[in-house]
Amino acid sequence: MDQDGVDLLIIGGGINGTGIARDAAGRGLRVMLCEQGDLAQATSSSSTKLIHGGLRYLEQYEFRLVREALAERERLLRLAPHIIWPLRFVLPHDEGLRPAWMLRLGLFLYDHLTQLRALPGSASVRLRESDLGAPLQPRLTRGFAYSDCWVEDSRLVVLNARDAADRGARIRTRTRVEDARRGGGTWTVRLRDQATGLGESVRARAIVNAAGPWVADILGARLGLDARASLRLVKGSHIVVRRLYAGEQAYILQQPDRRIIFAIPYERDFTLIGTTDIAYAGAPGPVAISPEETDYLCACINRSFARAISPADVVWSYSGVRPLYDDDALNASSVTRDYVLDLAGEAGTAPVLSVFGGKITTYRRLAEHALEKLKSHFPGLGPAWTGAAPLPGGDLAGTDFATFRARFSADHPFLPPEMALRLARAYGTRAERVLSGAHGLDDLGETFEAGLTAAEIAYLKREEWARTADDILWRRTKLGLRTSAEGVARLERHLARAEAAA
Repeated sequence: MDQDGVDLLIIGGGINGTGIARDAAGRGLRVMLCEQGDLAQATSSSSTKLIHGGLRYLEQYEFRLVREALAERERLLRLAPHIIWPLRFVLPHDEGLRPAWMLRLGLFLYDHLTQLRALPGSASVRLRESDLGAPLQPRLTRGFAYSDCWVEDSRLVVLNARDAADRGARIRTRTRVEDARRGGGTWTVRLRDQATGLGESVRARAIVNAAGPWVADILGARLGLDARASLRLVKGSHIVVRRLYAGEQAYILQQPDRRIIFAIPYERDFTLIGTTDIAYAGAPGPVAISPEETDYLCACINRSFARAISPADVVWSYSGVRPLYDDDALNASSVTRDYVLDLAGEAGTAPVLSVFGGKITTYRRLAEHALEKLKSHFPGLGPAWTGAAPLPGGDLAGTDFATFRARFSADHPFLPPEMALRLARAYGTRAERVLSGAHGLDDLGETFEAGLTAAEIAYLKREEWARTADDILWRRTKLGLRTSAEGVARLERHLARAEAAA
């Protein structure tokens, strides 16, 4: 193999691709990951941002998936406590929908499908006698509370890529795979840099196709292979409104169409509401919420909350296309969230492993299973290791996040409290790298809206592959919610000047 060859070329910079890259690099493989846009630019930044077992999947008898997801929930909470934290959910009982006994049984199973119990179990709630019921309509008098976790989804992707790179992987964003041809026991892959237009070729002993909604296109149009499994594309949309209620609890609301909708505290001053599930037949590119989806989500809130909302209250929305494994379910909401790994390539030939489906909670186990599938092609492959290794910034030296945050704030008294919390949450122990030894705010350089500084921008460009204002404001942070149009333009000018000076 030539000097530029790799063992594993991964197509797709979402959670599955970066998770596999991290695992493979840590096992000693030479890895290259190619993403045609930015990391987490598509599906992986368009989730409901939960690390959860999937309570509603019990209705589809997905017991194995829920058990695996619950175990992963507890594990990921330990490995990334800066970007993942516990969240208490309130499930009102709505007369005429699922009966109370069914909800109670489901929560009993949810509590006991795994032996890991880092989070509090479920409990009954008298809503009219509890602050948890205060935001809800008086007709809702009883309910249940249970625990799951919140995650900064796009940061989870970036941190997996960062750790992969720290272990030797080459992460290539804005790099499109033009085509690949198999011969002589390797793949020859043609790449094109989306910014410069320059092309190159690289040889790989194996390919992982983790392109999400584009997985079939990669197989057929670019690798020249037939897909042996099929995708079902489902569009999911969310809306964000000004904070609807006091408290840090989230709500899971049953609907007459048997769907459930979440209302979740978001970025301190907002409430995140979602998601829709709509069969999608278009090209797997950027998508936007429709007026009908906005109306639907508002109506879902208005069925249960005392305070009504309308489309005029929406301050932001986002949509994504979920690439679900097609299990022939009759409606989009019932399609399995499990995953299928399809390995094509006999012994002695260069294989391609394609990822169909999956959910963000189980990405780490998916990566382990992917490497198990490829093990026969890499006889010297190292053992599984990611189950006990913190993600970058998550090594809090045995303390909890509250203790780490307090120490970080004390060590940097010049930081405004909200800024200190945001940096500790986003970067964990790596926040020290963002500050670069600063002893005052002036040391962080030019200050932009919402507390963004030139030092943070430089860090995001240097260590997290950020190039554009959108990369910074929406995927590395959520400061876009607090940045005006003029603030965006100012940031874009700063990035252009930095690029010209490089």
